Amino acid sequence: MTSTETRSETRPSARGTAADTVRQVVVLVTSLLAIVAAFIGSGAAGGTPIQDAAGGWLDADSTLIAPARSAFGIWSVIYTGMLAYAIFQVLPAQRASARHRRIGYAVAASLVLNAVWIGVVQLDLLWASLPVIVALLVVLAWLFVQLRRMPPSGVVDAVVTDGSIGLYLGWVIVATAANATAVLQAAGFEGWGLPAEAWAIGVIAAAAVVGVALAWWGRGRIAPALSLAWGLSWVAVGRLTDEPASAPTGIAAAVAAAIVIVVTLVARIGAGRFTRDDRGVGTSGHG
Repeated sequence: MTSTETRSETRPSARGTAADTVRQVVVLVTSLLAIVAAFIGSGAAGGTPIQDAAGGWLDADSTLIAPARSAFGIWSVIYTGMLAYAIFQVLPAQRASARHRRIGYAVAASLVLNAVWIGVVQLDLLWASLPVIVALLVVLAWLFVQLRRMPPSGVVDAVVTDGSIGLYLGWVIVATAANATAVLQAAGFEGWGLPAEAWAIGVIAAAAVVGVALAWWGRGRIAPALSLAWGLSWVAVGRLTDEPASAPTGIAAAVAAAIVIVVTLVARIGAGRFTRDDRGVGTSGHG
């Protein structure tokens, strides 16, 4: 199948069906649900701020993997992006898009899982937050694979769909690592004799490996790399400037963030070169 044929599959091919309309509405409604849940999770409307809920285990100073508080500002960008996607996909011109048909309900599932995660944390069920965020990560990874296989129909689709979901995925990778660490420490896990810093550096390295894999397989997609590097950078800031202080962990997080960005740029440059070669531009096999 040629790239032209693949791209054509992502474009609306018909006026759409009632099922398409239902899907569009579900995505829009769940995006609003996620925003309402985030509003509650911020401490508004009688909710408990996330950093104070669940015994404070999700606060910026709870574990070595916890990002500094400023890192969580990225949620505003992610929610804005997901709302933009919800509005974009509900447009009449997008109703019959094969791409939205493929990913729509998975996007809705990710937004519901996000709201559920906030809910269980509000109920102080720290242990329950881990399977929820792992499920969210799995859904976002599946979405990333689908978007990689079905190219966007244009610049707007690329920015609103791929960009928003990519940012979501990259940040949730860091959030899952921090969440898992918090659950283990709250349960009394002592590291099987290994120092806490060794575990922290290992977790950071694992996050970096995932980021490198996404960059390489995704041919240098910027959005997930940016949010992943953002999270790792704020882990570095937290460990170098706040408690629990750990220079080795902070340095490891900073290096990991840099590696993810560099590999992503290299992969993106390589992807551009191969695309030009496929079109007969440039010299294949050089540089």
